[in-house]
Amino acid sequence: MSHNVLITGASKGIGKATALYFASMGYNTIITSSNSQEQLHTLYNSIINMGVRCFEFTGDISDYSKVNELFKCLEAESLLPDIIINNAAISHIGLLQDMSIEEWNRIMSVNLTGVFNTCNIAIPHMVNNKNGRIINISSMWGCTGASCEVAYSTTKGGLNTFTKALAKELAPSNISVNAIAFGVVATSMNSFLSEEELTSIKNDIPAGRILTPDEAAEIIYNVSQFNTYVTGQIITADGGYT
Repeated sequence: MSHNVLITGASKGIGKATALYFASMGYNTIITSSNSQEQLHTLYNSIINMGVRCFEFTGDISDYSKVNELFKCLEAESLLPDIIINNAAISHIGLLQDMSIEEWNRIMSVNLTGVFNTCNIAIPHMVNNKNGRIINISSMWGCTGASCEVAYSTTKGGLNTFTKALAKELAPSNISVNAIAFGVVATSMNSFLSEEELTSIKNDIPAGRILTPDEAAEIIYNVSQFNTYVTGQIITADGGYT
C-alpha cells in the first residue's frame, strides 16, 4: 500500500478535493500551488486536522529548479511520493490566430513541462522501490479537440501520448502510468461559461449533469488503487459526452 501522495495544483477545484479525499483515506499528502499560498495553507490545516502528515509547497511546477527543490525537501522529510497526481494545468479560451506566442509557451510549459518535471525527478525513487503510480489529469478535449481551445487540447493530447509511452518504460518496474480524461467539471476553469451555456452542456451530456470536484476526486482515488497491470490507459470520465 502506498502512503504518500503528491497532488499538484491543489489549492482549489479537483486538486483540493483530491487532496482531501486521499487524506481522509489515511494518506500523507503533499500539496502544491503556483501562487495561491493562502488557499494552500488553509487546505494544509484541514489535512493536518485529519491526523495525517501534510507538506505544502508554493512554486511554479513548470520550473525544474522549483520541483527539484520540492523533492529535496520531501526526501529530507521522508515524504517522497508513491503516488503522483499531475493535476496542475491552465487553460486558454480564444481563437488560435489571436493567441500570442507568450500565451502558447506558457500553457505548454505548465501543462506539459510541469508533468515532465515531477515525473523526471520522482521516477528514480519509484524505480528503486519497484512501486509507484502516476496519474495524469487530462481532458476529453485531449482525445477529440475543442474549437477555441486548440492550445489546451494540444497539451492534453500530448499528455495522453506521454502517458502511454511512459507506461511502457515503467511497467517492468511495477509502476503504472494512467490518465483520466475528464469531461466538464464544476471548477473555476469553467467559470467563464454562462448559465445558458451550462444548461446547454448539461443537455448534451447523456448523464445529464456536470461532474463535481468531489466526484472527480473519488474517481482519481479509485484509479490509484488499480493493480499496476492496468497501465498506459486513458480513462474517460465524461458522463458519456464523447
